[in-house]
Amino acid sequence: MRGGPSVLGIVLAGGEGKRLMPLTADRAKPAVTFGGTYRLVDFVLSNLVNADILRICVLTQYKSHSLDRHVSTTWRMSSLLGNYVTPVPAQQRLGPRWYLGSADAILQSLNLVHDEQPDYIAVFGADHVYRMDPRQMLERHIEGGAGVTVAGIRVPRTESTSFGVISPSGDGRHIEGFLEKPADPPGLPKDPDHVFASMGNYLFTTKVLVDALHRDAEDESSVHDMGGSILPMLTSLGQAQLYDFDENRVPGESAREHGYWRDVGTLDSYYEAHMDLVTDTPAFNLDNRRWPVYTYADGLPPAKFCAGGIASESIVSPGCVIRGQVTRSVLSPGVVIEPGAVVQGSVLHSGVRVGRGAVVRGAVLDKNVEVAPGATIGVNPDRDGRLYTVSPHGVIALGKGVHAH
Repeated sequence: MRGGPSVLGIVLAGGEGKRLMPLTADRAKPAVTFGGTYRLVDFVLSNLVNADILRICVLTQYKSHSLDRHVSTTWRMSSLLGNYVTPVPAQQRLGPRWYLGSADAILQSLNLVHDEQPDYIAVFGADHVYRMDPRQMLERHIEGGAGVTVAGIRVPRTESTSFGVISPSGDGRHIEGFLEKPADPPGLPKDPDHVFASMGNYLFTTKVLVDALHRDAEDESSVHDMGGSILPMLTSLGQAQLYDFDENRVPGESAREHGYWRDVGTLDSYYEAHMDLVTDTPAFNLDNRRWPVYTYADGLPPAKFCAGGIASESIVSPGCVIRGQVTRSVLSPGVVIEPGAVVQGSVLHSGVRVGRGAVVRGAVLDKNVEVAPGATIGVNPDRDGRLYTVSPHGVIALGKGVHAH
């Protein structure tokens, strides 16, 4: 924002994403395709850019080639105005070692902070699906005078083991405790069945973050993680405050969409988030012209429906050729569905080909998977379990380039 406080965006995109295998066998989790044409990292970058935070560093580490390439080719900002989105791979600036954790990743990249000299630093995760205006969170951060403001969202207490849990003080703003993935945290005083989960989005006053990182680096017992180390430290010092995501209002969102946020770190949550997209009134609408999600446009022709080809309650990307029947599915660019094939409740990545008469149900097929004519996926559970990855809730996943017979 011209004339306002300067903000540097740091996006943490170095995680392995083991729970999303086989989709992360050959790529970092933030590079995984979502919603047909997007990558997961596009959602956080779009939120930051739409909020006029235009200097952004994306910290990468594991299997980062496709992520680095996507950021470099897609997210080109105006160099004339000094704006940029740039991937920053692990550089071993503090010695011959990889990042020890998310806090260590920022510590090893403090040259970026010293170069920019921002007033505030937005440290956001790279693998969630949501819309948010970070400027509203920044305003609350400045008003509260906190060292760090943590975005929180209410989730059922039974799901707390998947998140960092925030314990707010009586005023509802300051944070009294921060527990990383606790087994049995206390519920909220007026809502005992729910807790505030950290969304992995933090706004720091620059000096507070830099001082905390150096202090954490000297602690040999630390895990050097933002949620596991830095947040508990600043909470104990009385410098942490909560930002309730429910207060955030994004232009163009419907009442149904308000407050939508999904951590898509498992096959089941990844699949369920896709199913949120395909209904007539989706829980999350990709088409919001006032707060768009940006991504790379590869110049493919429009989707083509041939004789007998139909698709209902589905997202069909450019370059697709539909000769069979598709329902409640998301098809990425270049997918081909041959005559007589049936695809139901599935997510197909770029270049997937489903042969004549084949059946695909409840599946996630990675890039360039080929389903042979007459083959079935999602029909015989015993056979699927022997041949493919099957999630706890029964989602069947095939890795990149698999030939299914």
